[in-house]
Amino acid sequence: MMRVPICLLVLLLGTSALHAAEPYDLIFRTGTLSGVPADDQLIYSRAMTLLGNPQREQAGTGLIVLSFAADDMAELDFRQGDRHRIVGLFPSTVGNPLAMYFLETVINDIARDTGGSPYYIRNRIKESLLEPAEITELETQAGGQNITAHQIILRPFQGDRHRDRMLLYGDLAMTFTMSDDVPGWYASLVAEVPSGDTAPPLYRNTLTLTDPEASQ
Repeated sequence: MMRVPICLLVLLLGTSALHAAEPYDLIFRTGTLSGVPADDQLIYSRAMTLLGNPQREQAGTGLIVLSFAADDMAELDFRQGDRHRIVGLFPSTVGNPLAMYFLETVINDIARDTGGSPYYIRNRIKESLLEPAEITELETQAGGQNITAHQIILRPFQGDRHRDRMLLYGDLAMTFTMSDDVPGWYASLVAEVPSGDTAPPLYRNTLTLTDPEASQ
């Protein structure tokens, strides 16, 4: 079972809300699973794009299914057809763990492709969560319905002094789209490195709320 490392939980959940910037408070809002019935599942489509690496793309594409387990825990299950594996077990009382899982997959991708320290990458992402960022309200779709959402775009390496060592990930943008109109708060989470023209992105890692029937 892949669990989010304790260091990430400390960095993200251990930060006092009194010292957190608005992006952090909005992205990691507590209680986002409190209104979801215990026998329901939240289904997220996971898609991966990595230019020149179809094997990684295939391995990272499938469904993330959030369901409730005993002792107020939320379980994340990665499914690809008939195959599945549990990728995390988290306290559901804190909130939807999807964003923590998403960030850890992005951190792992960057560390693997650049050879950089996951601790350094994780700290830069943490800092970007605590820096002022523009919050946009927009109309969009999620789970087959029209919704009003909040959207935040973070660029964790934009001003980093080691940006040149991040290779293509120096231009990484992470887009969080959240709404009270969808169960579990998250409509979509996207990490992307654009190609700079009309070609497909160099890297894209997405989680998108989808219809529950997609897991059947």
